[in-house]
Amino acid sequence: MRIDLLDPGPFGRNDFWPTFAWLRANSPVHWHPEPGGTGFWVLSRHRDIVRTYADSDTFSSARGMRLGSDPAAVAAVSQRMLIVSDAPHHTDLKRALAQAFGPDRMPRLEKLVEHVVADLAEEAVEQGELDFIDIAKALPNRVVCALMGIPHADWAWIGDLTTDAFDSPDEATRSSAHSEIFLYFIELLRQRRARPGDDLISEIAHDTEVSERGGEQHRPLTDEEIVFNCNGVLSGANETTRYSSAGAVHMFARHPDQWDLLRHRGPSGTTSAVEEILRWTTPGVHALRTATRDTEIAGVPVAEGDRVTLWNVSANRDEEIFAEPDRFLVDRAPNRHVAFGHGRHLCLGARLARFELGALLTELLARVDGFEQTGPALFNSSNFTWGIRSLPVRVLPRAHR
Repeated sequence: MRIDLLDPGPFGRNDFWPTFAWLRANSPVHWHPEPGGTGFWVLSRHRDIVRTYADSDTFSSARGMRLGSDPAAVAAVSQRMLIVSDAPHHTDLKRALAQAFGPDRMPRLEKLVEHVVADLAEEAVEQGELDFIDIAKALPNRVVCALMGIPHADWAWIGDLTTDAFDSPDEATRSSAHSEIFLYFIELLRQRRARPGDDLISEIAHDTEVSERGGEQHRPLTDEEIVFNCNGVLSGANETTRYSSAGAVHMFARHPDQWDLLRHRGPSGTTSAVEEILRWTTPGVHALRTATRDTEIAGVPVAEGDRVTLWNVSANRDEEIFAEPDRFLVDRAPNRHVAFGHGRHLCLGARLARFELGALLTELLARVDGFEQTGPALFNSSNFTWGIRSLPVRVLPRAHR
């Protein structure tokens, strides 16, 4: 079988799944050549991916975390941006950023999410026919912009810029968008230094904690670290919920029996439905690690310096872990998906993303009898952050509300 995971075509057509099924069965630790490059390993089984995620001493994130990234750009943010850092730098960065998503902040975030979701669900019902991606994009964007204290007038522009920065197939477009985001946050940070507010940037900017805990010293972040990681938070908060929300409605339109089952189960069924939506959509397609020493994976030798790619989309359809992995089942349990990664680099905003999806389901269940597709679902052509980019639907409102 021809394996080319660098070709964006299969991702845009949503027909890459047989490739990973073949890899899991025939070559679970697979060497992938790379035109003009050194090549990389492809991991496709859940067990190998989880073990590799967990061994952050052997498999480093600091040399890049995705295929196709610019080495110079990675070097500029390495050990200063959470997703491309290793301990002890990763520890400092995560401590500072995690405050915004900690248990003490969640009641405020939950209120914000519930308000945003109620407005968007009402908009969807009132419109009747719409491209659901507009709702799916607005939900996380409104929440994260409010969380970061971004002026309301900039929300739509920031959302579009984030999409260009992380999803554009053109490297120049991605680079330009990242530069604009960095410049924007430099100015916003300057303002928050002078006039702090009740937002994530102000909190991090005025975090002066330097203390000894468990033998580790915690320090405040530099301005560069704050700006780089605001960019990361913006992306992470937007992409997962956007693609998972749109993917969920796509599946409920195709499989109305699952929407009916979820309605029958009521609010208590949303927890398992959220996990299945995350497993099914898996917006974070792959992650990259670099071997820090000679090692092996499932008996296959891996040399120091080799790049290793962990394909979350394949792990989440692994027949060894999931019964009937190619069926969308809202009552699936257990559900050991890796949509948020695993180990030290587990997504910082996982709790918030889960709450956003659960709140959206709850509001739609109260207002909507079902969904009908009015046009084809279109997918973006990316092997890194992937999902539906257009989903024309008709929303069927409940007869009695």
